[in-house]
Amino acid sequence: MKLSLTKPDVFGAFASTLCLLHCIATPLLFIAQSCSIGGCKSTPGWWQSIDYLFIGVSFFAIYRTTQTTTSVFIKPLLWGNWIALCLIVINEKFNQVSLPEYAIYIPALALIILHIYNLNYCQCKTDKCCTHDE
Repeated sequence: MKLSLTKPDVFGAFASTLCLLHCIATPLLFIAQSCSIGGCKSTPGWWQSIDYLFIGVSFFAIYRTTQTTTSVFIKPLLWGNWIALCLIVINEKFNQVSLPEYAIYIPALALIILHIYNLNYCQCKTDKCCTHDE
């Protein structure tokens, strides 16, 4: 938990990368496994619930990053991509809008890139420069 508080961009980039790998692996793993066992069934619920775990973890990483960033544009970009990722995950569960499968990769990749960019260019140089402790 200390990593998420002191280095939220490292934590966020790592969590976003795991999320992206999960999204890439899902079709491959379950098409191969389900179809070989007995007729292409849907993805198990426990595997789909990992999506919500990644959404929760990324929320805390973005929340902490927005408290410590010196960049004005990083904050709305992080939150906008997080909201897009949430909407796509929810849409996959309820299938309200027909989206291409690769749609989820766009905000996931954007979150990874934004966290890495922020880590390299937008960090406070002191512990107190941009914290919002009240």
